[in-house]
Amino acid sequence: MADDIVLPIPNLKLPQQLFILTNPRLNHLHDEARKVLLAGIEADKMGAYYRGITSTSSVLPLNKTLLESLEKENAEELQKLDERLEEAQKIEGESEISDALKARANHLTRIGERDRAIEAQKLALEKTPGLGSRIDIVLTIVRIGLFFGDQEIITAHLKKAEDLIEEGGDWDRRNRLKVYSGLHLLSIRQFKRSGELFIDALSTFTATELISYNDFVALTVIAGALTLKRVDLKKKIIGAPEVNQVLPEVPVLGDLVKSLYDCHYDKFFVALATLEQTFFIPSRILSPHTRFYVREMRILAYNQLLESYRSLTLESLSRALGVSVDFIDSELSRFIANGRLHCSIDKVHGIVETTRPSLKTAQYETVIKKGDVLLNSIQRLSKVLY
Repeated sequence: MADDIVLPIPNLKLPQQLFILTNPRLNHLHDEARKVLLAGIEADKMGAYYRGITSTSSVLPLNKTLLESLEKENAEELQKLDERLEEAQKIEGESEISDALKARANHLTRIGERDRAIEAQKLALEKTPGLGSRIDIVLTIVRIGLFFGDQEIITAHLKKAEDLIEEGGDWDRRNRLKVYSGLHLLSIRQFKRSGELFIDALSTFTATELISYNDFVALTVIAGALTLKRVDLKKKIIGAPEVNQVLPEVPVLGDLVKSLYDCHYDKFFVALATLEQTFFIPSRILSPHTRFYVREMRILAYNQLLESYRSLTLESLSRALGVSVDFIDSELSRFIANGRLHCSIDKVHGIVETTRPSLKTAQYETVIKKGDVLLNSIQRLSKVLY
C-alpha cells in the first residue's frame, strides 16, 4: 500500500448510526439508521463489531447466519494474513514485514476487533521505519479511539502524532492532524480551539477518512459562530468560498450565521432552534453539548443586541427576537442573575437598561484585588521570616 493512501477504517459513520438507534428521541430516524448500520457491517465484514452490538443491546436483531458467515470470513482472511507475515519474517526484508504487519492490523481494525486491532497497530508502528507511515498508523489508532469513544486512546495518540510530526511530518499530515485534534476538542466542548484548527485546515482539508467535507465545513461554521468576533465571522466564515460552496446543502447554518451577523434576531432564533433539533440532538459528537451551545448562542445574540442601545422596552426587545415578553423577561432575568448579561430590568416601566462596565474600572478592580492578595502574602511571609 502506498504511503499516501489512507484507508477509511474503521468506518466512523457506523457509531453515529448506532448512537441514533440507542436514542429513543430519534425514533423517526431508526429505520434508516438500522439499514445504514447493517449495510456498513456487511460491507466491511465486521463480525466482531456485529457480535458486540447484538450481545450488549437490542438495537440490531441478531442474525446468526450472518454472524457465522462474517466470523468465518474474518478468520479465513486473518489466517491468510498470518501466513503472509510468517513468510515475510522467514525469507523477506524489513519493508515486506512492515507491509504484512500493517495489512494484518488494518484487517483487525476494519472488522472492529478493538483490542486486537490496537495491539496489532502498535506492533506495526514498532516495525515501520518511515516517518510518514508511522504518523498514519498513529492516526489510525486515534480513529479506533474515536470509533469506540475511548478518550484515553485518543488523547495519548494525538500527542504521539504531534510529536512525530514535529520530527518532520509533511504539510498534508500536519493539516490532517489539525482536523483530528479539532474533532476531538469539539467532542470535549473546546469550541474555540477546535474552531481555530478547523479554520486553519479549511482550504487544505484532506481528512476524508475521518469525516466528510460537508460535515467538516458544518462543524467549522458551528464552532466559528460561537467563538469568533463579528468581524472575523464575516471574514473567516461568511466570506469563505469553501463555506459558501457547502452552505446551500445545509441552509440552516447559513441562516444562523448570516442572521446573527445582519442582526436579524428573529430569524436567528428560528435557525438556532432548527439547528438544535436537526443537527445537534442527532449528532453523536454534538449531542452532549446541545444545551450549552444553545444557551451560549442566545447570550451572544442578547449581548450583541444590547450593545447597540442604552435602553430598550421589553416589548420592542421581544419583537426583535420574535419571542413573547414573558419569555424574554424570564430569560434575561436568569442570565443577569448569573452575571452573563450586563443590564437591568425595570419592570415598572417595562424597560431593559444596559449597564456596560467600564474597561478602566474593570482593570482598576483587578489591580486592587491582585494587590490585596500580594500584600497579604508579603505580610504572611514577613511573619515567618521575622
